[in-house]
Formats: sequence, structure tokens, C-alpha cells
Amino acid sequence: MSAGGSVPGGPHEAVAGGATAARRRPHLGLETVGVLAVCLGRSAVYSVLSILDKLTLGPALNQQTTTINDSATPDRPWLDLAYKLADYLFLAAPAVIALYLLCTTWRPGREPWRAIGLDGGRAGRDAGAGVVLAAAIGIPGLAFYVLARWVGINTNVAAGNLAEHVWTVPVYVLAAFANGLLEETVMVAYLLTRWRQCGWRPGAAILVSALIRGSYHLYQGFGGFIGNAVMGAACCLYWRRTGRLWPLIVAHTLLDVVSFVGYALLHGAVGWL
Repeated sequence: MSAGGSVPGGPHEAVAGGATAARRRPHLGLETVGVLAVCLGRSAVYSVLSILDKLTLGPALNQQTTTINDSATPDRPWLDLAYKLADYLFLAAPAVIALYLLCTTWRPGREPWRAIGLDGGRAGRDAGAGVVLAAAIGIPGLAFYVLARWVGINTNVAAGNLAEHVWTVPVYVLAAFANGLLEETVMVAYLLTRWRQCGWRPGAAILVSALIRGSYHLYQGFGGFIGNAVMGAACCLYWRRTGRLWPLIVAHTLLDVVSFVGYALLHGAVGWL
């Protein structure tokens, strides 16, 4: 099936068309603005401000370090853990809101989580596809990150900076899953469904989604923008072709786990990290 086709009973099956759908389009478009304003669109605005700060700070981008997953209270492990659990709970919350909003405009009797590929009916195949996707995206992505730093368009990204505790690695995994669930549910399934219901062409929806994804990674530098925009477009195309969201969430989670845990384990031993 071509990327522009539809998956029977899948992510492109929307509410009934005609006059009712036409009347709903402005409301659905406004809804997407609101969802983005409280999650990833908000992050995009702050990332733009962050890159402006870095560009006017003085040193070249590749001489600056961007830290993520910092400890809040490293001297009090129990409170640090509580902060991290709260952070990642609220990080993933907009994905639940997006699913609820899809429910409100889906055909009666339809299950939107099944239609967007978020059901558990193909767990084994979805997991395997996610592993393949993670390798296909992650290996070129790592090479591009090294290149972007070498040419000076990206900062050094310090991805794992939690204090070392027995719960540190599980919290990295939780953070990775929260990121994957939020980004793939909102940026792929929710936005592409909504924008299709608003009458957008598939190519335009994919382009805007990819650019937003890239923009909220601008805090890392222009390499982060380019790499994540390309990843976003690839994820959108995969979902339109297959109708399965779980492989994208699995792939995203694996990529972030490798990034967070790998940095924490290797940054003192590998010079380019």
C-alpha cells in the first residue's frame, strides 16, 4: 500500500463526512493548537528561545553542552526519585488527552486506540518492528550527531545526568517510554488524524509534524533539529503505511534508553560523548 493510501479501519477512518465534518473542521484545528500549546508546541517555543540563547552566548555550538535528565535533589535520593516520577507522569499525560479527544469525534462503536495501532493485538510483531526501526534510525542518527558536532552545528548533548542510585536505570527507561508515548501519539497519530479530518493533504500534515518535532529539539542545536525532523517524517510515513503506532513507540523508547543509559555509562570513557 502506498504511503498516501489508507489502512482499512485504521488511522484514516474518521468521523462521518459531509456538512457535519465541514462544520467541525475549525473546532478540530483549534483543538490541535490547544494540545500543542500545553505540550510539544510549548517545548518548541522554548527550544527556539534556547537556541537563540546559545547562539548569542559566545562559544561555538560544538563547544557548549546541553544537559538533560538532571537530578533535582541529588543529596536526597527519595525526593529526587519522587521528582523524576512526577516529571515523567506529567510528561506523558497529553498522550492520554489526545486519545480522549480522538474518542470524542470517532464513529460510535469504534475504538480509536485500535484504529491508530495502539492495541495489543500484534505485540510480538510490533516489538520486532520497533527493534528494526530503532536500528534503522539510531545508527545513521548517531553518525549524523557526530558529524553535526564536528561541523559545529550541534552542542554536546549530555543525555544521562541522574545521580547514581539503584533506581537510576529504571527511571531512564521510564523517561524514554514517556517520551516515546507522548511524541508518537501526539505528533503522529493524533495530529495526522486531526489534520486529515480538517482537510489537510497528507504531505502537508507530515511536513508540519516533522518540522514541529525538529523545532522542539533545537535546544540541542541545528543538528538536533535536522535529525529529528527527518525522523519525524519517517515515523509519519511508517504509520500511514502500516497503521501501527506501537512499533514507533518501541523504537523511540529504545533509542532514548540507549542514549540515556549509554551516556551515563560511557561518557567518561569515550571522548566524543
